[in-house]
Amino acid sequence: MVAMRLTRIGSKKRPYYRIVVIDKRRARNGRFLEVLGQYNPIANPVQMEINAERAQYWLSKGAEPSETVRSILRKKEIVK
Repeated sequence: MVAMRLTRIGSKKRPYYRIVVIDKRRARNGRFLEVLGQYNPIANPVQMEINAERAQYWLSKGAEPSETVRSILRKKEIVK
């Protein structure tokens, strides 16, 4: 099964994430299928960038977003 989830790329105590499409059985920072965007929770205001067209494509193919990615998609009005 394919999932949309976060991959951590930030340093210690400075989290920074990529929003990726990945096989659910792979490790958190394992090989992914595609990068959809970025998420920076430290910035004020929080920075979220996502490719809405590709996110819709993967959702139509049955990719299941994690809770955090689902909330990001809701804020960007990609998912209801």
